[in-house]
Amino acid sequence: MTIRHNYLENITLKEAEKKYFSHLIRSGFCSSSETVSSVDANGRILKNAVYAKICSPHYNACAMDGVAVKAEKTYTASEHSPVTLKPGDYMVADTGDPLPESCDAVIMVENLIDMGGGCFEIISAVRPWQNVRQIGEDICMGDMIAPSGTALSPSLCGALLAGGVTSVDVIKKPVAAVIPTGDEIVMPTDDPAKGEIIEFNSTVFKGMLQTLGAEVRVYPIVKDKKELISAAVKKAVDECDIVLISAGSSAGRDDYTSEIIASLGTVCFHGIAVKPGKPAVLGEIDSKPVVGLPGYPVSAIVIMEQIVKKLIALYYGIPSDGGAVIKGTLSKRVVSSLKYTEFIRVQLGRIDGKISVSPLPGGAGIISSFTKADGILEVDRNLEGIEAGEQVDVRLLKPLDEIENTLIVTGSHDPLIDEIADILKKENAPFRVCSSHVGSMGAVHAVKDGLAHMGGIHLLDAETGEYNNSFVKKYFPDDTAVIKKGVGRIQGLMVKKGNPLNIRSFADIRGLKYVNRQRGAGTRILCDYLMKKHGIAPDDIEGYYNEEFTHTAVAALIAAGNADAGLGIYSAAKMYGLDFIPLCTEKYEFLISKKHENGPMVQAFLRVLSGEKMRARLEEMGGYTVYE
Repeated sequence: MTIRHNYLENITLKEAEKKYFSHLIRSGFCSSSETVSSVDANGRILKNAVYAKICSPHYNACAMDGVAVKAEKTYTASEHSPVTLKPGDYMVADTGDPLPESCDAVIMVENLIDMGGGCFEIISAVRPWQNVRQIGEDICMGDMIAPSGTALSPSLCGALLAGGVTSVDVIKKPVAAVIPTGDEIVMPTDDPAKGEIIEFNSTVFKGMLQTLGAEVRVYPIVKDKKELISAAVKKAVDECDIVLISAGSSAGRDDYTSEIIASLGTVCFHGIAVKPGKPAVLGEIDSKPVVGLPGYPVSAIVIMEQIVKKLIALYYGIPSDGGAVIKGTLSKRVVSSLKYTEFIRVQLGRIDGKISVSPLPGGAGIISSFTKADGILEVDRNLEGIEAGEQVDVRLLKPLDEIENTLIVTGSHDPLIDEIADILKKENAPFRVCSSHVGSMGAVHAVKDGLAHMGGIHLLDAETGEYNNSFVKKYFPDDTAVIKKGVGRIQGLMVKKGNPLNIRSFADIRGLKYVNRQRGAGTRILCDYLMKKHGIAPDDIEGYYNEEFTHTAVAALIAAGNADAGLGIYSAAKMYGLDFIPLCTEKYEFLISKKHENGPMVQAFLRVLSGEKMRARLEEMGGYTVYE
């Protein structure tokens, strides 16, 4: 008897994976899509980016049980001089109730002293919008809820619904065939005869495949006859997206898998330098991967973990999973209460050899912070907070490989960053973009402190009228950072549709309800510059201290009637159907640490920024000038 050792290769696992997957992509192996209800979308993978259709909340909502009031009626309240609220001064409010039109704040029930007769006494004032969830606090209409290729989690499904997205296009689950082969294997039984081997591998593979997001068809056991196996493989290729032949590879005389795949398609590799798992066959028929798995279960599981798991990830266009507890450096101070153990959602990325841990916005109603979280930072109840720069332990919610391969972009908010991230996702870039909105000065400090690769800035020098250069010279005198051209973008006043207050210039904002950007934001600096130019003091503007972190948040509040005007970019005004009074075209550029200027992630980001796909998206958004 002659035993045929028919290995074609003894290739390394890494090289086999790279070459095999490249072959599959060239042959046309790809996914298709289907539309599903957001209610039933948990675990599915988004085919395209999803944008919010409404704000969340979509009305001004009371955030506490108590009474709704006009804040100005409480300003004189103190322990020594209580204020009495009489019927007509307030309206009873429960959490979630719409805020009455005549009110702009809620006093918590525990801060009310019942004086009888419908009167309440208070000893502390409330400020406008205190204990109120303003329109768009969580999600603003037009915001990208999630980019292409995102795995939908329960919290993200909730965010979709909160943003008015009731159905989404997802990648259709791959159908994986499992074909058990062998003369000696039998269906499960509690009384096998001698020489019979219970077929349980397909049950193991089915469970693994389902966990990975595939639908599974287990075919009947096929005897070791070439024509029978060939017929089963043809049928499976016609009906499924991925085909696994169990116990269909070795160096033995009755293993026909390699021959059959070669006759119907292409054998890429037969024999991989792994132990156990060496006899695996990697092939392709009609642009579909066909894998011959070793008969020994441990060997087969190794190939399932090392090849098949990644095949399904390739189909979905996502990285393989992971998870652990990891140490990182906190990017900004976290304030906590001594009463509770707090769980802070954070974004993570590696920069200059250390993991940067960036806390996300908190709040029980901010579901979007959970959908963006890479990990959870637990703050012990005995701590009042953790200072920036301290080492912390983070429990990972996403694979470590994904976190390691992260481009950290911070600074001034602009939707173009999300659009670049989405284009990179569609191009299957081997990294992700993690962005946070901390204002232009936040970008300067983050890049300087080594906590971000790059940041968006539009800092106006009030003395020269120029953007960005003087700030870089001031904060980077040692020439450790550079500016890369971004876009020109139109800044102006966003006002209600039809401009009912007939606002013509920035000088007209005196006495109006205004919504501002946070301190350190480039738009806030522009606001202060224009106020000084027109001789306007903060007290001349109602809402000067009403701060938001994004242009879309400002636009959402104006559209909802919470404010009359606010500075922002044209694309945000267009998104919300607002009138727009252009004031200037500013330079929105990217500050980049010289350490990372020529890195592959930064270069890929800049390539997309100046590419045709991005140019088309910017033209659709409106209000941008693309530099050559």
